[in-house]
Amino acid sequence: MSTRYPFTAVVGMTDLRLALLLNAVSPAVGGVLVRGEKGTAKSTAVRALADLLPEVPVVAGCRFSCDPGAPDARCPDGPHEAGAGASRAARMVELPVGASEDRLVGALDIERALSEGVKAFEPGLLADAHRGILYVDEVNLLHDHLIDLLLDAAAMGASYVEREGVSVRHASRFLLVGTMNPEEGELRPQLLDRFGLTVEVAASREPAQRVEVVRRRLAYEDDPAGFAERWAGEEAALRERIAAARALLPDVVLGERALHQIAAACAAFEVDGMRADIVMARTATALAAWAGRTEVRSEDVRQAALLALPHRRRRNPFDAPGLDEDKLDEVLEEFGGADGDDDPDPEPEGPDGGPDGGPDGGPDGGGPGGVPPQGGGQEGPDRQTPPTGPEADAPGAPPEGPAAAPEQEPAGQPAPSAQGGEQAAVGAAEPFRTRRLDVPGLGEGADGRRSRARTAHGRTTGARRPKGALGALHLSATVRAAAPHQHARGRSGPGLVVRRDDLREAVREGREGNLVLFVVDASGSMAARKRMGAVKGAVLSLLLDAYQRRDKIGMITFRGKGAELALPPTSSVEAGAARLAQLPTGGRTPLSEGLLRAHEVLRVERLRDPSRRPLLVVVTDGRATGGPEPRLRAARAARLLAAEGTASVVVNCETGPVRLGLAAELAGELHGTAVTLDELRAESVSALVHTVQGTRSGHRDRAGHSNRRAA
Repeated sequence: MSTRYPFTAVVGMTDLRLALLLNAVSPAVGGVLVRGEKGTAKSTAVRALADLLPEVPVVAGCRFSCDPGAPDARCPDGPHEAGAGASRAARMVELPVGASEDRLVGALDIERALSEGVKAFEPGLLADAHRGILYVDEVNLLHDHLIDLLLDAAAMGASYVEREGVSVRHASRFLLVGTMNPEEGELRPQLLDRFGLTVEVAASREPAQRVEVVRRRLAYEDDPAGFAERWAGEEAALRERIAAARALLPDVVLGERALHQIAAACAAFEVDGMRADIVMARTATALAAWAGRTEVRSEDVRQAALLALPHRRRRNPFDAPGLDEDKLDEVLEEFGGADGDDDPDPEPEGPDGGPDGGPDGGPDGGGPGGVPPQGGGQEGPDRQTPPTGPEADAPGAPPEGPAAAPEQEPAGQPAPSAQGGEQAAVGAAEPFRTRRLDVPGLGEGADGRRSRARTAHGRTTGARRPKGALGALHLSATVRAAAPHQHARGRSGPGLVVRRDDLREAVREGREGNLVLFVVDASGSMAARKRMGAVKGAVLSLLLDAYQRRDKIGMITFRGKGAELALPPTSSVEAGAARLAQLPTGGRTPLSEGLLRAHEVLRVERLRDPSRRPLLVVVTDGRATGGPEPRLRAARAARLLAAEGTASVVVNCETGPVRLGLAAELAGELHGTAVTLDELRAESVSALVHTVQGTRSGHRDRAGHSNRRAA
């Protein structure tokens, strides 16, 4: 077994280490979501936590980790009698992003269930994680159906496996810890709310701290066992402090004042539901126990709010998580007042005072492993505060400068630029709910919510022989396949004699996520401030729709002399929104360059992910200028995309009484459809056939009708 990096050797990241330790003290807090840029030791810190957890008493031989003091009456390996059991180390189970459903919940041997009538069940990761840690690296990239299973298990504390009327149920209560890079996309709100706490991490900008990180990492890689031995004393002390805090936890009193502060904070920040209140109460109680106190103070409530509320107050995927600390202080003061009667003495490090730091001191200082005492509500120099730290410049952060307040700039005022005629970025209009734009045909891409596809989940449309491991059993087709052979197989009892060749799996139709590639005209013809604001609002609305439908997105902009890949295909719509906010306008309209760049991007993406079908969304007024025969070259580029079968939609941005109809001509060359900004709205009353397939069919029907009339 490889030696893990010691938890106490982690440099900085105070909030992350505190959140993990609070969950170790009180698993009821509900887990931690760690958000941060790549290369910040998120996974290292999480994996190191497992070695600090107390041992778990289990029933000997039980694959589902039943507690010998209160065994699960419905355990598949039971029934168990209460009594003494064995002890083992707490497990940390990692859920790979590409795991199958059977690997997560377990697999039931359908062949034996049908032929022998027995439940031959192989436990999955949810069983392994029971009474331990379930860790999901890159949790935001997890498939939707796995997220649904996690939500069910987290809500019910149990996992259910259903296969055509045969079911198995076992307990599954775990500490859920996830890490993610926000640049790769956000989490569904339902799963986001299941994490008790959230923290933002970023690499330190202090040279001394960065030097210490490198020094310790190199020392660990040179001699993992020796490095771990150097930190064994600090690890043991921290382990003892966790045990002492766990023992003290039942004695901690959550007073009425603290409860009112918690409720007031959740109400003031308009968080949905009541889970935030409960998580804050548990977190504040754990903070008091961690500090060696039996009463919750205002500073505990404040710290709990900073950890439990930021990810629960987002209203759309473009909102940056964070909390207004000044507002929080006002609420706590209004509903709690000053802690005048509290003990002003410094809080103890723990029952035994705790260590003063690790070997070599380290730049982080503080308590064990650099964790500071939780008293006074003071913030250390390396404290991460999401709304004001480096994350404020992350892709999901609200734009600043001209993009945030475009109305204050003189209309038509160009921004300084090396290219003449360029204008400053314009803010987007209010986003709206858009109509769904589908890719025609039946795909086989990743589960999503846009276009029709053969998926592992959805309505059953047929049956087939399984390719590899059996997926969802099609029971009636299996019985029909096995029935003609019963006499030849010597069937004598009531059971059906089933062979592997008889098994049939269900063919299901659901919806897939697509690659939505935006090609946005940012030329001078689009530069009128109100017009460009409306265009950006439409693109922002489509980005929000892509987020909800689990699409990947990319963005190409064209103006001046060429086209630019502003956003390579990604799952992060926040990055798309940020690029859109910063988009300047001006110059000529190289429409052909934008379309050719789109053709190249789609060619590369087909090689990377052949099963994900693209949807091209061209946002333009259809004009083409610059170079010889610009409209002819644009038409040729459009026909090149059409020849490859790329599904396309042209969002016609023409406004005013005089309209040239060039966007509709472009849509014809792409073999796609053109919609106006008004028709793009879901609440529009226009007679728009809003799917690409439907629009193509409509074109063919109208063409046939015209031919018949002419005849």
